[in-house]
Amino acid sequence: MITAKLGRIFVPDRGWVRAATGVLAVLLVAAVAFGGDSAAVPGLGAATWYPPWDAGLGLGSALVTVLLVIACLLGSVTVGLGLLAVRRGVYPSPRTVVIAALGAVIVLTAVPPLGSADHLSYAAYGRIAAAGDDPYLVDPLQWRAGTDPVAGAIQPPWQHTQSVYGPVATAAQAVVAWLGHGSLRATIWFWQLLSGLAFLAAGFALDRLTRHDARARGRAAVLWTLNPLLLNQLVLGGHLDVIAVAGVVGAIALAARRPLLAGMLLGVAVGSKITFALFGLAILWGLRDCARPVLLRRVGFGLLGALLVLAPAHLWSGPHTYRQLHQASRMVSLATPWRPLVNQLDPIFGGTVRTVVGPLALVCGLLLAILLFRRLRAIQTGVGADPDGGTVTAAAARAAVLLSVAWLLTTPYALPWYDAMVWGPLALLSGATAVGAAGLDVAMLARLTVLTLAYIPGRVVGMSADVERFTLGFRRETAPWLMLAILVAVVVWAVRRPTSDVRRSAAPMPGRSLR
Repeated sequence: MITAKLGRIFVPDRGWVRAATGVLAVLLVAAVAFGGDSAAVPGLGAATWYPPWDAGLGLGSALVTVLLVIACLLGSVTVGLGLLAVRRGVYPSPRTVVIAALGAVIVLTAVPPLGSADHLSYAAYGRIAAAGDDPYLVDPLQWRAGTDPVAGAIQPPWQHTQSVYGPVATAAQAVVAWLGHGSLRATIWFWQLLSGLAFLAAGFALDRLTRHDARARGRAAVLWTLNPLLLNQLVLGGHLDVIAVAGVVGAIALAARRPLLAGMLLGVAVGSKITFALFGLAILWGLRDCARPVLLRRVGFGLLGALLVLAPAHLWSGPHTYRQLHQASRMVSLATPWRPLVNQLDPIFGGTVRTVVGPLALVCGLLLAILLFRRLRAIQTGVGADPDGGTVTAAAARAAVLLSVAWLLTTPYALPWYDAMVWGPLALLSGATAVGAAGLDVAMLARLTVLTLAYIPGRVVGMSADVERFTLGFRRETAPWLMLAILVAVVVWAVRRPTSDVRRSAAPMPGRSLR
């Protein structure tokens, strides 16, 4: 109550402020991308009549960094103001959400990807696979002596790294490469279109799940569909995670009614990134209270659906599909709380420290999941009140939040777009209790903001000495401690008794739409 009153005093309810910050956040990142090759944007070669379009302005790394920092902070403010508005009973109208989301996706798929060079790796692996070679074994830069216009465009630090992605992801990359027909720009554009469609599909699924509850529907729009931070990372960034998230959101939505299709969608997610297998456990948890015959039928059809996708995909990709996973499992990224520990102990114990960090992180994740269990089960979801399907979906969504939060906050390797896995199921929590999901919302928003800031401008090349010193300094020296503080805050939130455990029914609540 005190927080809500302070919010009304210091953050007046003005819909145009939220709209302005959101639009400006999207336009700023689009402008940086339109500027062309820079410290944030890998060049795509000669301009063409088809997208993605850029002006080839050669923006300096300092300007690019400042613009992206401003865009990130504006995006974070947009989400925060949106959550405050939803708590006050003010929701965006469905029509506004559709128009704004479509507009943002159109703009962000018309300019080159920004924030990393991962999309060039996707294109390289797809090009190799489409040609009939094995991207899990072939050095992408040495393939065809490095002269291929698509595979040869792969950038540091992944130029000599074979694919670490699942066979479904590789198949999608191969199709995109085939459509691109040897053009780097066309290949990237087709990948962007796929990413944009996946983002919209996830948003549509979340909207359908929450359509019976105005508050939950508005919350889903704020946290996913109209979230500038996610639009930047997943649509403009073109990261594979958006396809996996769309798959698991669809699987959660259909687990009770269409288990075969749900299993196929889960197979798409797991076959893209293996970590999304966590959502299979969440769906099983959601089904646990079904009558035994119903449980067996749903689990059986779900497993069949997953096998229908994963079995042929793995037969196609071959025995080396997960060859790189062992090496990847020892990686510790700069902005996680584990990195300072590794930096201190590596000189003493050598590489054995990285071997121990992985299992230790799993133990920490399990302990965090146990702490989160009691708190999350007291939070209502915004899915429909169907006594069968709605119950399963609600339980699966809560379990998905629990597992993804525990995984993300304790994993040794984290990048901004990895957080996409939590935002889909998190959008289904209604936050109906007095404290509800608010604390978790703030923590995950702070985490995504910190990670986004830590990986600006995004590439490992093209930075001036001053920009590199500033950005890498934040990534190495500041971000890990902020991430640790966020982890501690979530632990405190998990063990703290809510001020009210009264649940709200799933019936529509009164509220005002912003048109």
